[in-house]
Amino acid sequence: MALRCAHPLVLIALLLFGLVALLLLTIPTEDVREAPGFMYGIVLDAGSSHTALYIYKWPGDKQNGTGVVTQHSECHVSGGGISSYAGQQGAAGQSLEACLDQAMKDIPKERHQFTPVYLGATAGMRLLDMSSPELSAQILQEVGLKIQSYPFSFQGASVLSGHSEGAYGWITVNYLLENFIKYGFVGRWLSPGRPTVGALDFGGASTQITFATEEVENERDVTKLRLYDQEYSLYTHSFLCYGQDQVLKRLLAHIVKSQGYSGSVTHPCYPAGHNRTLELNSVFDSPCTAEYKPSSPDSQASLTIHGSGHYEQCLSNVSQIFSFEHCPYSQCSFNGVFQPNVTGSFMAFSAFYYIHAFLQRTTSITASTPSQLEEASKAVCRMTFKEMLLLAPEQSSRLQDYCAISVFVNILMLRGYGFDEMSFPRISFQKKAGDTSVGWALGYMLRLSSLLPAETEGLRKALTPAAWGTLIFLFILLLAAVLVLILLQARGGKKKKRGGESPI
Repeated sequence: MALRCAHPLVLIALLLFGLVALLLLTIPTEDVREAPGFMYGIVLDAGSSHTALYIYKWPGDKQNGTGVVTQHSECHVSGGGISSYAGQQGAAGQSLEACLDQAMKDIPKERHQFTPVYLGATAGMRLLDMSSPELSAQILQEVGLKIQSYPFSFQGASVLSGHSEGAYGWITVNYLLENFIKYGFVGRWLSPGRPTVGALDFGGASTQITFATEEVENERDVTKLRLYDQEYSLYTHSFLCYGQDQVLKRLLAHIVKSQGYSGSVTHPCYPAGHNRTLELNSVFDSPCTAEYKPSSPDSQASLTIHGSGHYEQCLSNVSQIFSFEHCPYSQCSFNGVFQPNVTGSFMAFSAFYYIHAFLQRTTSITASTPSQLEEASKAVCRMTFKEMLLLAPEQSSRLQDYCAISVFVNILMLRGYGFDEMSFPRISFQKKAGDTSVGWALGYMLRLSSLLPAETEGLRKALTPAAWGTLIFLFILLLAAVLVLILLQARGGKKKKRGGESPI
């Protein structure tokens, strides 16, 4: 009843007061202190041929138990992989100094002590661990001591299993393709519900194939993962000694053996007319070539290689590195290893990318189908060294290897993994996705970030500057309205008083 009789301006004032109160409840707030910034993590990818340092960052608050990680920067260590420093006291650790110094600059100083550092060594160190466990342990200890001399939080240096390397590569691929999680237009992280993509990795000493499937006959090739509140069952297998460098070494060892261990051999995969001389002992210094090693090798002997550039003979020799005969399961890839049929799309990275790019560049063939891949391999194998040098002069030290390795990729992809005219075109050859390098390191960081504590927001809240500005404006508006109301009421009172006086 009182409100019904109230003056309209009073109602307006009450309405403005209510609006202010409502804004106090709904205007977004922020911490009194600085909001949680970025957390940083460092992964050292100690591969067989080189080491790369990757710096990742993610917000202090995480999504569904896994950090939203992006690549901050990267640094490539000069020289060979850490396994190449076997027997050289302290050299492996010293090789990391330049990139660790760079990390000191790339990460804010106040975050140094909170930044975890992980070193993961792959197939090169797996091979060294097979031939000399003592040297392997010594190198890991040396690199660990070097990293600990920096103000980061060292979390360990270890040799990754082939299964882990394959699984982490698969995580990287699907994370970058936003198959796990993506930022929606509504300003929230969402699960896109898309199928995952398989991963094909080709390093210096091993190669990995990984894809999601439920059809696995050998439990050793199964990896279970939980990411972003989702469960994944993966088939993953790593073929040690089937990386690029070890394949070339095995092929040469096979040729030397088949030609009677003479000091001069004809290499059908080398360009015609191209010759090379090296130490015979260097061909048999790896566990991958042990089966070809002569019973009494001459450590002082040299080996001269003469290229013949013969594609068919090259194909025959490379094929003998594989075994497609014995299979104890319903189906196999090669060497008696179970593999279900490949399904869906795949991303091929590491050396796969560089070989595919080289074939396209030098032959102008896109190599997007099995027949095109074979055609491109034939074209490279028939080139002279001079012809290749004109097309790719910056790769002069490796040009003689491209025929052999492209033939190997052809056999591996088509006969080994079972890609055909329908499935091969669904392979995407990538080096980077956006600003992020494709490899196992990001997947490794994603898994490890779920173990890192997330920063929590403080309990005390304060209005944002924009909210304060809005609030002050409304108070001024309210004050002006009240003053106007008072003036109008005063003027109305005077008029009423005059109207009530009697005329004389």
